[in-house]
Amino acid sequence: MTSPQLARRSLQTRLALAYAAGIYAAGVFVLIFVDVPLVGIHAAKPVGQPSTGAITETGSGISLPQLLMGSAVALVILIPVALALGWYVAGRFLHPLRAITSTAKVISAGNLDRRLDLGEPTDELTELGHTLDDLFARLQASFDAQRHFVANASHELRTPLAGLRTLLEVALADPDADTDTLRSACQEALALGGHQERLVQALLALATSERGVTRWDTLDLAHVVEGVLASRRDQAAETGIDLAEHLTPAVTAGDPRLIESLVANLIDNAIRHNHADGQVKVTTQTSGTQVALTVTNSGPVIPDDQIQRLFQPFQKLAPDRRGRHDGYGLGLAIVNAVTRAHHATLTTRARPEGGLAITVRFASPRW
Repeated sequence: MTSPQLARRSLQTRLALAYAAGIYAAGVFVLIFVDVPLVGIHAAKPVGQPSTGAITETGSGISLPQLLMGSAVALVILIPVALALGWYVAGRFLHPLRAITSTAKVISAGNLDRRLDLGEPTDELTELGHTLDDLFARLQASFDAQRHFVANASHELRTPLAGLRTLLEVALADPDADTDTLRSACQEALALGGHQERLVQALLALATSERGVTRWDTLDLAHVVEGVLASRRDQAAETGIDLAEHLTPAVTAGDPRLIESLVANLIDNAIRHNHADGQVKVTTQTSGTQVALTVTNSGPVIPDDQIQRLFQPFQKLAPDRRGRHDGYGLGLAIVNAVTRAHHATLTTRARPEGGLAITVRFASPRW
């Protein structure tokens, strides 16, 4: 006999004893409530001649020993009756719970598609079942997303590794390879290694963002944006993209490294997926109890039904989305993860003339 079965039977036993005790106590109370008045009842018995008037004599109706004996027998009979009723009620109460437990075991064993589906009537146990169904649905979505992420990450990492291996094998198999040939092969190998390094850094940034905020510091979004823009101006100038800014103080609280990563990925995404002589505009502002960061860029027209997909890992709008192809499809996923970690809100709008307008709203710190 397994320990869950022992625990289940023990719980039913405890509930049965509790219900039986309640039923027995109610029976004792009823007997006392009935017996106490009966003890004081006396039967009236007429005596004498009818002509002389009504002369009566009192005598006992139910003797006290008879009353006590009857009550004792009733209490003895009530014991098995109370236990039987208590066991039945406890079993009926635990039946849905047993169904939940058995189904949850099947689901936890790997069949995440199955649900409890308790239905009606709505009570505490059915609410528990609905909560578990929602939990299983979120777990299934999480596991599916994890498997999809691992498959995509493996593919992204395997491609440069295969290219690196092929490059080295070709260089080593060439008997006439000279110094220039080997130097060129080493340079290509370094480029592939740099590609892998950037991908691993992006994956690490995504994992760090999804882990959540570990420190909360007060910072100004305008200062963070200024630092990121200063390091991206040369890159934007190479492609003829104009970086415009309208920065006002926007003080919030959060992890400085994660927020800097969010800003950097928004600006890099706006520069990378743009067209020649395009524009990127970055604004920060404070509105009531919120501060907002908005990054707007020109670029190709993006369908509205494709916007949410771009915030998932390794998702790109290729081949229609033109621009530089050195991205990994992780930038907006990192932005989404940092936004959720800071309990902020993310709003994205596709511009009719092309490009995106992305706004992240943080809560102002409470002083």
